[in-house]
Parts: sequence; structure tokens; C-alpha cells
Amino acid sequence: MISSLVSKVVGSKNERYLKSLQPRVQAINALEPEMQKLTDEDFPKRIAELKEKVDDGTKLDDILPEVFALVREASVRTLGLRHFDVQLIGGMVLHEGKIAEMKTGEGKTLVATLPVVLNALEGKGVHVITVNDYLARRDAEWMGAIYEFLGLTVGTVVHGIDEKERQASYRADITYGTNNEFGFDYLRDNMKFYKEQLVQRDLHYCIVDEVDSILIDEARTPLIISGPSSDSTALYARINAYIPSLKKEEHYTVDEKARSVSLNDEGVAKVEQMLGIENLYDPANITLQHHVLQALKAHSLFERDVDYIVKDGQVVIVDEFTGRLMPGRRFSDGLHQALEAKEGVKVEAENQTLASITFQNFFRMYEKLAGMTGTADTEAVEFKEIYNLDVTVIPTNVPMIRRDYPDAIYRTQEEKFNAIVEDIHELHKNGQPVLVGTISIEKSELLSRMLKKRGVPHDVLNAKQHEREAEIVTNAGEQGKVTIATNMAGRGTDIKLGEGVRERGGLHILGTERHESRRIDNQLRGRAGRQGDPGSSRFYLALDDDLLRLFGSDRISGLMERLGMEEGQAIENKMVSRAIENAQRRVEAHNFDIRKQLLDFDNVMNQQREVIYSLRRELMVNEDLEDLAHEYVDDLLEEIYEPYESTKGAPDEETVETLKARLEELFALSRVLPIMETVPSRDEAAEAIRGILARLKEDAGEQYQEVLRFFMLESLDRHWKEHLANMDHLRDGIGLRGYGQKDPKQEYKREGFAIFQEMLYLIRETALKALCRVRFQRVAEQELVHKEQPEKLNYAGASSDAESKKKQPSRRTQPKVGRNEPCPCGSGKKYKKCCGSAA
Repeated sequence: MISSLVSKVVGSKNERYLKSLQPRVQAINALEPEMQKLTDEDFPKRIAELKEKVDDGTKLDDILPEVFALVREASVRTLGLRHFDVQLIGGMVLHEGKIAEMKTGEGKTLVATLPVVLNALEGKGVHVITVNDYLARRDAEWMGAIYEFLGLTVGTVVHGIDEKERQASYRADITYGTNNEFGFDYLRDNMKFYKEQLVQRDLHYCIVDEVDSILIDEARTPLIISGPSSDSTALYARINAYIPSLKKEEHYTVDEKARSVSLNDEGVAKVEQMLGIENLYDPANITLQHHVLQALKAHSLFERDVDYIVKDGQVVIVDEFTGRLMPGRRFSDGLHQALEAKEGVKVEAENQTLASITFQNFFRMYEKLAGMTGTADTEAVEFKEIYNLDVTVIPTNVPMIRRDYPDAIYRTQEEKFNAIVEDIHELHKNGQPVLVGTISIEKSELLSRMLKKRGVPHDVLNAKQHEREAEIVTNAGEQGKVTIATNMAGRGTDIKLGEGVRERGGLHILGTERHESRRIDNQLRGRAGRQGDPGSSRFYLALDDDLLRLFGSDRISGLMERLGMEEGQAIENKMVSRAIENAQRRVEAHNFDIRKQLLDFDNVMNQQREVIYSLRRELMVNEDLEDLAHEYVDDLLEEIYEPYESTKGAPDEETVETLKARLEELFALSRVLPIMETVPSRDEAAEAIRGILARLKEDAGEQYQEVLRFFMLESLDRHWKEHLANMDHLRDGIGLRGYGQKDPKQEYKREGFAIFQEMLYLIRETALKALCRVRFQRVAEQELVHKEQPEKLNYAGASSDAESKKKQPSRRTQPKVGRNEPCPCGSGKKYKKCCGSAA
């Protein structure tokens, strides 16, 4: 009560912040007459002068009014579009690294040009990320007219372009692309062998368009680069044949909320009988157990034409939030193979993870991150907690006059859809355009069949082609048009009202059911009422809708019964609408927990990933790796000699022989120390190993650094790949620790660190083992090192299929700490035994 009183007196936090930006808006407007006097040739000159100022230390905030005024005038001259004052405010919000919530039709694409140009003056690259390739190309070409007029370069990163095109696009002042392409390019860059082939620069400033879709909806699925494993696929078909004989409730239970399935005692006995095994939970049968549960999931939780479709003999995932097809994406952990077996198509081999990262951790690597969307405020807590992003609601340029009608609630799906078809028919007859939002392809096709029977012409948009999608959505405001769209497909495209539509009430939005997220409903509603246009919206619900069935309380059903609903009759009740909104809040909280848990586990991997990728970058960028090779030698010798040197008195014969065998196994010391009657001292061994490396250096000549780079990177990549598989296995079973009163996350962190330390040791060991044995064969230089095709690189029979790309050299920002010096963290340990153990 007190907080609401304060808001009335001094305004909300959002209002106070917007008010603080007004003086800058006035300063930009005051510069407009000066900008109008400039010739076209003056604009790139002014931008070049401002770049120099920034290079000399001028802060971007100091030149913001001038840059925004230049961009606005450039937009007027190239596109005929002048930024409104609220768009200037949106640009300032984005420049400050916040999320700007702007209603549909407020011109977010144009707003982005203001902070994009301002931040491009730093010369470090600006990324603008959109939801699909079509929008990335469209926006880069459309807004590119402004950038090129100002003398700035623009690049586009979309699916299908080659490495050189990617490299050129990332080196442009401004780069447009999709979240998947940027994320996968980051992962691919960290799988390269040569710095000349890296494509991305450092991640500097990024604006994410439709930020809620990318940073919230898609954040549940990590980006994974994988390769085929050697496991057979025959078991999937075998297990699939048994599943139809298992009956729900009798043999297994399904938890639709948690999207999980579990066998009961009768089910376990039935499976053991079918498979001819004694104990399904015996460790030897863990693979069978896993396949059975995945097959059950495929049959009981995943529906064809809802969660996936079968197209051209392949199972293609349907994005649960947009309804778009996701070719190339596969469910992990054998689930996709289980679906392929279920549908009787070819079962592809399971994949092994080669590199992965979550969208949360990828986007948090940017020095400054901003976003824009029409719907972010309902997820403000998550944006703040995960990304440290504040949400600012920008007022509309013209007041919103759309009418949002209360929900119409029916008893059954059949009654609901009959009412929907009747209402669409009436609206179409009156010439009012209707945009219908469904939550699945299946519901879209059902409604389409019903409308055809009724003789209502319509377009069905299942988002199979982005260009066609944009065209259909653009025309959705024409008189009498009926458009069915799955969820929010067509986002980013403006719907303008056709002739005579204003007088008929504008575009009507019809939702066939409530989505589990209020934000998705708001996105659908937001398609009507742009820039002060008339419009209306209404959602239709049934008591057996998934949302009400799974998450609605018994109170809703009780209310409906007391209200005495008759067949085919709808009710509009505020109490019921509030109860539905509460159900949506519960689902949103549940989904947030899922994303938070994914992030908590990935944070452990992210720390390890940063260490490995940092070491990898050092191996690629450094011209002289000899010192690092010698550090590897010192580290390994310390590990080997520690048990020998710590023995009180003379070590026994077994310890001596073990040490000799280890030295021979790792370094092949017999090549330089043929007779080791007595154990060489650590210094003698180090000197002998350096002698082996010196001989290799002499044989390799100019190629010595490439030899070191190759074997160090090859060892790192091999063990990192194995480590990712080990971490996947650890995570799969870590939840069981909860039964032992242990925190699974802490256990994952503790054990993950132990196997990571072991992996770092193996990287050094494997690299030196190879370097001490390699026999360098003199061949023509072009056969030895072919940087365009690194797989041609051969050293005594060793080869690598790694790719390669280009990156600017990293620069050390602090003095180098010696491996044997005290650690600067103050632990009292040697640096190499403490913080330096990861390097």
C-alpha cells in the first residue's frame, strides 16, 4: 500500500527513469536543424571525426546526442523514416545495456540503428541478433542503407554461407545474424587449429531482437556440436517393438507436468520377461533400462504433428513456442532415435558431444548486452537474475485503443471449436480481418478443416518458410482475411490495415487457447492495435485444455459447476480468468526452475570451458610455444618424482623400477639415456627431455612451432571430447545423490573438478608422449603444412581433421606469474599447484 502511494506521488521507477532521459531527447531535437543543413557527403566525414574522438578517449555518452541526430537525419534521407521521440528513448535504453519493451508496430528495427551506430564507433564490432535468417537478411539490407550512408560497413551471418563470407561479415562494423549462427560460430572457432581461420572477434556489444524468444524460450536447449558415435542403432527398433504391449497405469505412470515417465513394479517384471533378463536395474543392464524409458517417453509424451512431424523420412522437431520446424536439430540422449523407431523411419546413429554451450552463458560473454521486444516485463525477474538485464517499458507513440475482451470459457474442446468457427464466419462475413493463434500444428489443421466445411477462405501458417510466413502475416490486415498462425509465427513483420478495415473495427485477434506463458498470449494480442490502430482480441478456453487440465486448480472446475454451464454456452467470469492467470504463473515459475537448473549445471562446465578455450587460444595465437612445452615437462616430472622424493630414506627397488618405467613410457628416455642403472635426478631427466625436444627442433627447422602446436592441440581436443562425455555421464546419474542426503549440484561440481584436473594432466602427458617419439620426415613444405586444409598436416603418421578460423591475438593484461612462484591469490601454494593448475 505504501509503495503504491509513493508511486502515485513521485511516479514508478520506470517513469522516473524515462523522465531522466528527456533532457537528452531535447538535445537531439535541438541538433535537427543543423543536421538538415549538411550535405550527403558530410555524414561519413562527421562519423569519421567522431570515431577519432572515441579513439582519443571521448566517452560514447558525451557524443550520444550528435550521433543520434546524425542517424535520424540519415534515416530520413535514405528510408524516409524519422525516429519518434519515444524511439530515441528506446535507443538510449539499448545503449545503456537494458531491455526496451516496445509494443508491436513501434519500429524496434529502426530504434536499433541509433545505439548500433553509436557503439560501432569503438571499432570492436556490433552484433544485432534476430530470430531467423529471413529477418537477419531483411534488416541488414533495410537498415544497411542508413549505415552505408554514414560510411559504416554491414555484414550478415546466416545459414549456408562459407567461412570467408563469415569472416568478412564479422569484421564489418555491424553484423546481423541469428542466435544459432553466432553461438555455433563461437563453438566452431574453438575447434580450429589455425588462428588465420577464426571468424569471430571478441564479443563486444550485442542487441537481441525478440529478446524474450531467444534468451527465455530457447534457453532451455543448449547449443551442441556433435559427431556420430560408434554405438549400434539396432537396439532402438528391438525395444520399440515391446512398448505397445505395456499399458499406462498398469505398467507405467506418466507425469505430464514434469515430462517424465517411470515403470512400476508390474512394468519392470513385464520388461524383464520380454527382454529375457533377471534384473533390469543390474548395472550390466543400464543401457537396456535407458532405452526402455526413452522409448516409453517417445510413445507417451511426444505427439506427432505437435512435438514433431515426419517429413521426407525424417523426424523433424517442432519448436514448442513458435511452431516453426527445426530441421537439423535433434533431441538428445537417444530420444530422437526412439522417435525414429516409433515412426518406422531410418534410425540415425547417436551423437557424441564435441562442444556445447547454453545461450545463457554465450550471451553473458558480451561486454555489453541489450535487447528489445514487445513482451518482456512478465519475465523481468529472470532477465535480472540470469543476465543482469533491467527491463524498461517504453510508452507508445500513439495511445493504444485495442479492446481486449474477457476470455470465453466452454466445457469441452468440441463446443469451443464450434463457437470459434461460428465467430470467425461472422467476422469474415462483416469484412473484419481475423488473425487466429493456435498452439500446435495439429490444432491449426483441425480448425482449417472446420473452416473449409463452413466455406470460409483462409491461410494456414505453420512457419515452414520464413519468406512465405512474412508475406502471409503482412497481408493479414486486409479486409475479410482469415489467417491461422501457430503461436507467434511471423514475429518481426508489421501487419498494416487494409482499406476499409478501420471502419470495421480493425484486426481481430482470436486465441484458440491460453498458452502456458502469459508472455506468448501478449505477443499474439500485440499483433493488433499498432500505432493507434483500432483492433480487438479474445481468447477461447475449454475445461479440458492442457493448461487447465494440468495446472488449473480444482477450484476452477468447481466454479464452473456452480455457475451451471449448459452445452455450447460460454461464460465470462473474472474469478475464472484470475485463476487461469495464476495457473500460467505457476507454469512460468516451473519453466524458470528448469532453465535455472540447466544454467546451474552448465556454470560448472562453463568454468572448465573458459579454461580450455583460453588455453586453446593461447596455443593457436602464440608464435613461440617452446616455453610452454618446457612447462609441460616440469609439471609432469614434478608429478612423477613426488612419490619418489617424498620417501623417507632410500626408496625401495619397486619404487625405483616404477619410476624408470614411467620415465620410459612418457619420454622414451632410453633414446638419450641408454643405461639407467641409477635413477636420473629430476634435473637430469628434464635436461634429457629438453635434449629430445632440441633434436626435434633441429630436424623440423622452421616447422618446429607447427609441430608443437599440432600435438598440443590434438591432445587437448581428444581429451576435452572425452571429458565432455564423462561429464554427460556424471550428470545423468548425479540426481540419485539426493537420496543419500547430498546436494546433486555440489556433488557434480566436486566430482567434475576432480575429473577436470585429471584431464589437464592427461593433455600434457599425451602431448609430450607424442613429441618425444615423433620422427620428423623431411617433405616439401606445402605437403607438411597446408593451412587452408589442416587435415593434410602429417607428422610421422599423425593427422587431424580439425577445422580452422581467424582471431585477433589475445593480449596479457597482467604480469606473467612463474609456474614455481607463490600464487598471487595468497593461498601460500606454488602458482602451478593453485590457480595455475588449469594452464
